[in-house]
Amino acid sequence: MPDQTNAFDYYSRRNFLKRAGLGAGALAFMDVLNTQGLLSSAALAKSASRALKPDYAPKAKSIIWLFMPGSPSQVDTFDYKPQLQKQHGKKLKGADPKTGFFTTSGKILGSPFKWKQYGQSGAWASEIFPHTTKHVDKMAFIYSMYSRSNNHTPAMLEMNSGFFLQGRPCMGSWVTYGLGSENNNLPGFVVMRGVMPRGGSPIWSPGFLPKKYQPTAIDGRSKTPIANLAPLKGMTRKQQRAQLNILRAMNTKHQQLRPYEADLAARLESFELAYRMQTAAPEAMDISRESETTREMYGVNQKETNLVAKQCLTARRLVERGVRFIQIYAGTNGGGGGVGDVPWDGHNDIGGNHRIAAKSVDQPIGALLQDLQQRGMLEDTLVVWGGEFGRTSDSQGSKGRDHNPNAFTMWLAGGGIQGGVQYGASDEFGYKSVDKRVPIHDLHATILHLLGLDHEKLTYRFNGRDFRLTDVFGNLIKPILA
Repeated sequence: MPDQTNAFDYYSRRNFLKRAGLGAGALAFMDVLNTQGLLSSAALAKSASRALKPDYAPKAKSIIWLFMPGSPSQVDTFDYKPQLQKQHGKKLKGADPKTGFFTTSGKILGSPFKWKQYGQSGAWASEIFPHTTKHVDKMAFIYSMYSRSNNHTPAMLEMNSGFFLQGRPCMGSWVTYGLGSENNNLPGFVVMRGVMPRGGSPIWSPGFLPKKYQPTAIDGRSKTPIANLAPLKGMTRKQQRAQLNILRAMNTKHQQLRPYEADLAARLESFELAYRMQTAAPEAMDISRESETTREMYGVNQKETNLVAKQCLTARRLVERGVRFIQIYAGTNGGGGGVGDVPWDGHNDIGGNHRIAAKSVDQPIGALLQDLQQRGMLEDTLVVWGGEFGRTSDSQGSKGRDHNPNAFTMWLAGGGIQGGVQYGASDEFGYKSVDKRVPIHDLHATILHLLGLDHEKLTYRFNGRDFRLTDVFGNLIKPILA
């Protein structure tokens, strides 16, 4: 907008004709570039985010992170504690009734499930994972995880970004910032969900990183899982390409006057990626192209497993096509074991809750591991499983368990992981991590290492400081590495 002294000149007929003439020239120039193929989708794709060189040879190329919102109980899934059964109902020494979000009884609650050892590694697991436990020898279990918050949203933020406050980039954004994408027609970072998890989209935010590193969010319940992707009715690809070319020229000119607005460039790239995805994404997500045997293996046709089965099978298809980081918020279908957005949240009845929640994920996860291995993809695809914290060893009410940030279990498989490893330990009741305690920063440092990234070198300057995913912390968990 001109100042008042020059307003007459700005709105004069002569100035209008001059500006209009320049605009016509710009359109003619765009037509020349388009004729020569320099504005084709393929040419523009070359300027998009491409694969970048890692710090050293990676063991994993992609990650599938199976996030269990609400947090599975470590002592009812993979961390066997026979003392819970032996001393059920007795007072738990050292128990803090305020460990969780509510108030616990201080009385030991035995696991309602049967337990046994699996595989050559002899890993213990409860009866609720009959499919997943077939693959324990591929897994490295970490029994000594701990976090800093006993509330779902801050704990999810910490698990994803290393901090329990909003505004920091999540790990998927850091990974795509550090490594780029292997497929210019698909996003490098994808989030799959059902019901929106507790905390909403800020838990997978790119934070202060440019918005080009935000994920493409997919609602597995929707008939149009990727919003705003389909072109307008009646618009041809040629017309859409011409529209995008003009829009790009206008936005580029706008950006030249505002060189410090990084999100403007991200917006330009998002238009181009969406255009390319219109063809690539529907094909990648079309699981009807899979055999009936494969779909049945995942549990696509079963009511309890349908959503997670589709998510896991789609994740495998996306990894095949070069998608770098996929995070599945598993079981958030509104019909999980507890509240829809945190289905593993077993406050009232841990037995009833975990049977339902595990039923929704067990077969799909077991099928995913089997499918990746059969296709030779597991060796360079890292699979991560776990929630945002653990649960208490004493009861909430008579049959439930409250939140517990002091101890929980996670497992990793594939891409550079030493299968059959059992690392760290909680105490005899599974209440607190006591041996080789693992904070979230160590987990992040290890995952980045498997991708070929040095967590101390992966930095981004913001507000005059070089930030990194692990802040000033982070040590590799070397015994779980192959």
